[in-house]
Amino acid sequence: MTKRILLYAALAVGAFVSVFPYLLVLLTAFKTQAQLTSTAPWLPGWPPTGRNVADMLAGDFPRFVLNTAVMTALLTAGQLVFTTFAAYAFARLRFRGRDVLFWLFVATMMVPSAVTMIPLFLIMRELDLVNTWWGLLAPYVLGTPYGIFLMRQFFKGLPAGLEEAARIDGAGPLTILLRVMLPLCRPALGTLAIITVISSWNSFLWPLIITSGDDTKVITVAIATLKDGIGVDYHLMMAGSLIALVPMVAVFVFFQKYIVRSVVLTGLK
Repeated sequence: MTKRILLYAALAVGAFVSVFPYLLVLLTAFKTQAQLTSTAPWLPGWPPTGRNVADMLAGDFPRFVLNTAVMTALLTAGQLVFTTFAAYAFARLRFRGRDVLFWLFVATMMVPSAVTMIPLFLIMRELDLVNTWWGLLAPYVLGTPYGIFLMRQFFKGLPAGLEEAARIDGAGPLTILLRVMLPLCRPALGTLAIITVISSWNSFLWPLIITSGDDTKVITVAIATLKDGIGVDYHLMMAGSLIALVPMVAVFVFFQKYIVRSVVLTGLK
């Protein structure tokens, strides 16, 4: 009984630490500027106000939400398509230098993303893609080392007899991938899609570097621009953060079964 009490106490503390930042976002989003200084951060302001959220929705912020949704959808679609093809080639097709090329590609996962930001920006500048959708999407839409590694390991875990039976029936590599392998890869594809959606929606550093206009500005950059040289509009920043948080909460509510499955799958692989 003592061990159970200690276990649940530790879980309760961990849950509180995890949820508390979101509680602060919710409470601060419905406070006025005066209530920010007159009440403790963890206490609600009274009476609560919805003006902060209304002000954010009345401006250009919905446009930035749409930009983020478009970017997330395109990156997720590109990841699923190109990552699947690359992973299948590394897992099942035989060609010279396959394993060496794969491990060299995977080794780039050990390089911090901040290290590659300046070279990527210089490449995009030479291609005249700065502040364009092409420049925003190009570095990640064709797949990532992590996604290719995850899908390759899943492909290698599938029975080889399925492919051999399909070849006997006259199927080629593309037919085998589309009609035999992909239906079996739904758990892995769901995992990759969830990871890509979350990482794309929360992406900040690359959009901050490559974009400068409102046509390509995303949520994270828009929220960061609320901080200027004079001060920080915390109530507006929290209102924007609350708006940005709602889609992710909806994703969790409707796809929590797949999110838990993705955690299990990534842990096993």
